[in-house]
Amino acid sequence: MYTKKSEFLAEIIGSIFIALFGFGSAASMVIGKNAAPINIHIAWGLAVTFGIYVSGKISGAHLNPAITLALAATGRFQWSKVWYYILAQMIGFFIGAAIVFAVYYGKWIEVDPNFESTAQVFISFPAVPSFLYVFIDQVIGTFILMFLILAVGDANNAPVGANLGPIIIGFIIAAIGISFGFMHGYAINPARDLAPRLFSVLLGFQNNGFADAGNIWIVSIIGPIFGGIFGAIVYDVTIGNILSK
Repeated sequence: MYTKKSEFLAEIIGSIFIALFGFGSAASMVIGKNAAPINIHIAWGLAVTFGIYVSGKISGAHLNPAITLALAATGRFQWSKVWYYILAQMIGFFIGAAIVFAVYYGKWIEVDPNFESTAQVFISFPAVPSFLYVFIDQVIGTFILMFLILAVGDANNAPVGANLGPIIIGFIIAAIGISFGFMHGYAINPARDLAPRLFSVLLGFQNNGFADAGNIWIVSIIGPIFGGIFGAIVYDVTIGNILSK
Protein backbone atom coordinates (compact mmCIF):
# COMPACT_ATOMS: atom_id res chain seq x y z
CA MET A 1 0.00 0.00 0.00
CA TYR A 2 1.51 3.30 -1.05
CA THR A 3 1.36 6.50 0.98
CA LYS A 4 -0.70 9.55 0.10
CA LYS A 5 2.52 11.38 -0.71
CA SER A 6 3.54 8.64 -3.16
CA GLU A 7 0.12 8.60 -4.84
CA PHE A 8 0.10 12.40 -5.03
CA LEU A 9 3.54 12.48 -6.62
CA ALA A 10 2.69 9.68 -9.05
CA GLU A 11 -0.41 11.51 -10.28
CA ILE A 12 1.63 14.69 -10.76
CA ILE A 13 4.37 12.96 -12.73
CA GLY A 14 1.99 10.88 -14.84
CA SER A 15 0.00 14.03 -15.70
CA ILE A 16 3.19 15.88 -16.60
CA PHE A 17 4.15 13.23 -19.13
CA ILE A 18 0.69 13.34 -20.71
CA ALA A 19 0.97 17.12 -20.98
CA LEU A 20 4.48 17.02 -22.43
CA PHE A 21 3.58 14.82 -25.39
CA GLY A 22 0.05 16.17 -25.85
CA PHE A 23 0.83 19.89 -25.69
CA GLY A 24 4.17 19.31 -27.36
CA SER A 25 2.47 17.81 -30.41
CA ALA A 26 0.04 20.74 -30.54
CA ALA A 27 2.93 23.21 -30.29
CA SER A 28 4.72 21.41 -33.09
CA MET A 29 1.71 22.01 -35.35
CA VAL A 30 0.70 25.51 -34.23
CA ILE A 31 4.10 27.04 -33.51
CA GLY A 32 6.40 24.92 -35.65
CA LYS A 33 3.96 24.28 -38.54
CA ASN A 34 5.47 20.81 -38.47
CA ALA A 35 2.65 18.33 -37.91
CA ALA A 36 -0.67 17.12 -39.23
CA PRO A 37 -3.81 16.71 -37.08
CA ILE A 38 -3.43 12.92 -37.10
CA ASN A 39 -0.05 13.37 -35.43
CA ILE A 40 -1.76 15.06 -32.50
CA HIS A 41 -4.23 12.20 -32.06
CA ILE A 42 -1.41 9.67 -32.09
CA ALA A 43 0.66 11.77 -29.70
CA TRP A 44 -2.19 12.10 -27.20
CA GLY A 45 -2.75 8.35 -27.30
CA LEU A 46 0.94 7.70 -26.68
CA ALA A 47 0.99 10.42 -24.01
CA VAL A 48 -1.72 8.67 -22.00
CA THR A 49 0.01 5.31 -22.50
CA PHE A 50 3.29 6.60 -21.08
CA GLY A 51 1.54 8.50 -18.28
CA ILE A 52 -0.12 5.27 -17.17
CA TYR A 53 3.14 3.33 -17.35
CA VAL A 54 4.78 5.97 -15.15
CA SER A 55 2.16 6.12 -12.42
CA GLY A 56 -0.08 3.07 -12.75
CA LYS A 57 1.59 0.87 -10.16
CA ILE A 58 1.57 3.55 -7.47
CA SER A 59 -1.63 5.57 -7.90
CA GLY A 60 -3.65 3.56 -10.40
CA ALA A 61 -2.96 6.28 -12.99
CA HIS A 62 -6.25 8.14 -12.92
CA LEU A 63 -4.63 11.25 -14.41
CA ASN A 64 -8.07 12.73 -15.00
CA PRO A 65 -10.53 14.19 -12.46
CA ALA A 66 -13.45 12.71 -14.41
CA ILE A 67 -11.98 9.23 -13.98
CA THR A 68 -11.27 9.80 -10.29
CA LEU A 69 -14.81 11.03 -9.61
CA ALA A 70 -16.43 8.26 -11.66
CA LEU A 71 -14.48 5.59 -9.80
CA ALA A 72 -15.41 7.14 -6.45
CA ALA A 73 -19.08 7.55 -7.42
CA THR A 74 -19.33 3.84 -8.27
CA GLY A 75 -17.54 2.61 -5.16
CA ARG A 76 -14.24 1.76 -6.82
CA PHE A 77 -12.21 4.48 -5.12
CA GLN A 78 -12.12 6.16 -1.71
CA TRP A 79 -13.77 9.59 -1.57
CA SER A 80 -11.17 10.68 0.98
CA LYS A 81 -8.49 10.50 -1.72
CA VAL A 82 -10.38 12.36 -4.41
CA TRP A 83 -9.25 15.87 -3.48
CA TYR A 84 -5.53 15.23 -3.57
CA TYR A 85 -5.72 13.13 -6.73
CA ILE A 86 -7.47 16.00 -8.53
CA LEU A 87 -5.05 18.56 -7.09
CA ALA A 88 -2.10 16.46 -8.27
CA GLN A 89 -3.59 16.15 -11.76
CA MET A 90 -4.06 19.92 -11.97
CA ILE A 91 -0.50 20.56 -10.83
CA GLY A 92 0.89 18.03 -13.30
CA PHE A 93 -0.88 19.49 -16.31
CA PHE A 94 0.09 23.02 -15.26
CA ILE A 95 3.76 22.06 -14.99
CA GLY A 96 3.62 20.16 -18.27
CA ALA A 97 2.20 23.21 -20.05
CA ALA A 98 4.95 25.37 -18.56
CA ILE A 99 7.67 23.00 -19.75
CA VAL A 100 6.30 22.88 -23.30
CA PHE A 101 6.06 26.67 -23.35
CA ALA A 102 9.68 26.96 -22.18
CA VAL A 103 10.92 24.54 -24.85
CA TYR A 104 9.09 26.36 -27.66
CA TYR A 105 9.54 29.88 -26.29
CA GLY A 106 12.25 30.96 -28.73
CA LYS A 107 10.03 30.23 -31.73
CA TRP A 108 6.82 31.16 -29.93
CA ILE A 109 7.77 34.81 -29.58
CA GLU A 110 8.56 34.94 -33.30
CA VAL A 111 5.25 33.44 -34.33
CA ASP A 112 2.99 35.13 -31.78
CA PRO A 113 4.96 37.67 -29.71
CA ASN A 114 1.86 39.13 -28.05
CA PHE A 115 0.23 35.74 -27.37
CA GLU A 116 -2.84 36.69 -29.34
CA SER A 117 -3.65 33.56 -31.31
CA THR A 118 -1.85 30.48 -30.00
CA ALA A 119 -3.62 29.50 -26.79
CA GLN A 120 -5.04 26.49 -28.65
CA VAL A 121 -1.74 24.77 -28.00
CA PHE A 122 -2.90 24.33 -24.42
CA ILE A 123 -6.67 24.52 -24.40
CA SER A 124 -9.70 23.40 -26.39
CA PHE A 125 -12.06 25.62 -28.35
CA PRO A 126 -15.44 24.65 -29.81
CA ALA A 127 -16.03 24.29 -33.54
CA VAL A 128 -19.56 25.55 -32.82
CA PRO A 129 -19.80 28.00 -29.88
CA SER A 130 -22.84 26.42 -28.28
CA PHE A 131 -22.95 25.28 -24.66
CA LEU A 132 -25.30 22.42 -25.52
CA TYR A 133 -23.27 21.08 -28.45
CA VAL A 134 -20.03 21.21 -26.51
CA PHE A 135 -21.63 19.60 -23.46
CA ILE A 136 -22.95 16.71 -25.54
CA ASP A 137 -19.54 16.29 -27.17
CA GLN A 138 -17.71 16.15 -23.86
CA VAL A 139 -20.24 13.84 -22.20
CA ILE A 140 -20.13 11.37 -25.09
CA GLY A 141 -16.35 11.44 -25.40
CA THR A 142 -15.77 10.83 -21.70
CA PHE A 143 -18.57 8.25 -21.56
CA ILE A 144 -16.74 6.25 -24.24
CA LEU A 145 -13.44 6.60 -22.40
CA MET A 146 -14.79 5.51 -19.02
CA PHE A 147 -16.90 2.66 -20.38
CA LEU A 148 -14.01 1.20 -22.37
CA ILE A 149 -11.49 1.59 -19.56
CA LEU A 150 -13.76 -0.47 -17.32
CA ALA A 151 -14.30 -3.03 -20.07
CA VAL A 152 -10.57 -3.40 -20.60
CA GLY A 153 -9.84 -3.72 -16.90
CA ASP A 154 -12.76 -5.92 -15.84
CA ALA A 155 -11.36 -9.18 -14.46
CA ASN A 156 -14.62 -10.89 -15.41
CA ASN A 157 -14.42 -9.78 -19.02
CA ALA A 158 -11.20 -10.92 -20.74
CA PRO A 159 -8.84 -8.32 -19.42
CA VAL A 160 -5.64 -7.56 -21.25
CA GLY A 161 -2.35 -8.27 -19.53
CA ALA A 162 -1.13 -5.69 -17.05
CA ASN A 163 1.62 -4.52 -19.39
CA LEU A 164 -0.76 -4.10 -22.33
CA GLY A 165 -3.47 -2.15 -20.51
CA PRO A 166 -1.83 1.26 -20.97
CA ILE A 167 -1.34 0.62 -24.68
CA ILE A 168 -5.00 -0.31 -25.17
CA ILE A 169 -6.13 2.80 -23.29
CA GLY A 170 -3.81 4.86 -25.48
CA PHE A 171 -5.56 3.40 -28.52
CA ILE A 172 -8.89 4.37 -26.97
CA ILE A 173 -7.72 7.99 -26.59
CA ALA A 174 -6.46 8.09 -30.18
CA ALA A 175 -9.73 6.60 -31.47
CA ILE A 176 -11.79 9.19 -29.58
CA GLY A 177 -9.61 11.96 -30.96
CA ILE A 178 -9.85 10.74 -34.55
CA SER A 179 -13.61 10.19 -34.29
CA PHE A 180 -14.76 13.06 -32.08
CA GLY A 181 -11.86 15.49 -31.76
CA PHE A 182 -13.22 17.98 -34.27
CA MET A 183 -16.09 19.47 -32.27
CA HIS A 184 -14.19 20.52 -29.16
CA GLY A 185 -10.69 19.08 -29.20
CA TYR A 186 -11.71 16.09 -27.05
CA ALA A 187 -10.53 17.50 -23.73
CA ILE A 188 -12.44 14.70 -21.91
CA ASN A 189 -10.34 15.63 -18.88
CA PRO A 190 -11.04 18.70 -16.70
CA ALA A 191 -7.42 19.00 -15.54
CA ARG A 192 -6.06 18.70 -19.07
CA ASP A 193 -8.12 21.76 -20.05
CA LEU A 194 -8.42 23.91 -16.93
CA ALA A 195 -4.84 23.76 -15.62
CA PRO A 196 -3.18 24.88 -18.89
CA ARG A 197 -5.96 27.42 -19.40
CA LEU A 198 -4.99 28.96 -16.08
CA PHE A 199 -1.36 28.84 -17.21
CA SER A 200 -2.31 30.72 -20.37
CA VAL A 201 -3.98 33.42 -18.27
CA LEU A 202 -0.88 33.72 -16.09
CA LEU A 203 1.27 34.20 -19.21
CA GLY A 204 -1.10 36.77 -20.66
CA PHE A 205 -2.56 34.83 -23.59
CA GLN A 206 -5.39 36.93 -24.95
CA ASN A 207 -7.57 34.16 -26.39
CA ASN A 208 -7.81 32.01 -23.28
CA GLY A 209 -11.54 31.45 -23.52
CA PHE A 210 -12.45 32.84 -20.10
CA ALA A 211 -13.89 36.01 -21.61
CA ASP A 212 -16.27 34.20 -23.95
CA ALA A 213 -19.85 35.34 -23.47
CA GLY A 214 -21.16 31.81 -23.19
CA ASN A 215 -18.55 30.63 -20.67
CA ILE A 216 -18.11 27.52 -22.77
CA TRP A 217 -14.81 26.77 -21.01
CA ILE A 218 -16.90 25.48 -18.10
CA VAL A 219 -18.18 22.64 -20.29
CA SER A 220 -14.71 21.09 -20.45
CA ILE A 221 -15.00 20.66 -16.67
CA ILE A 222 -18.59 19.58 -16.12
CA GLY A 223 -19.07 17.64 -19.37
CA PRO A 224 -16.31 15.08 -18.66
CA ILE A 225 -17.47 14.68 -15.06
CA PHE A 226 -21.02 13.86 -16.17
CA GLY A 227 -19.75 11.64 -18.97
CA GLY A 228 -17.33 9.73 -16.77
CA ILE A 229 -19.88 9.00 -14.05
CA PHE A 230 -22.53 8.14 -16.64
CA GLY A 231 -20.13 5.79 -18.42
CA ALA A 232 -19.23 3.96 -15.20
CA ILE A 233 -22.88 3.58 -14.16
CA VAL A 234 -23.99 2.33 -17.57
CA TYR A 235 -21.12 -0.15 -17.66
CA ASP A 236 -22.08 -1.48 -14.24
CA VAL A 237 -25.76 -2.00 -15.09
CA THR A 238 -25.06 -3.51 -18.52
CA ILE A 239 -21.84 -5.38 -19.32
CA GLY A 240 -20.58 -5.40 -15.74
CA ASN A 241 -23.85 -6.79 -14.46
CA ILE A 242 -23.97 -9.51 -17.11
CA LEU A 243 -20.39 -10.60 -16.48
CA SER A 244 -20.87 -10.78 -12.72
CA LYS A 245 -23.63 -13.40 -12.99
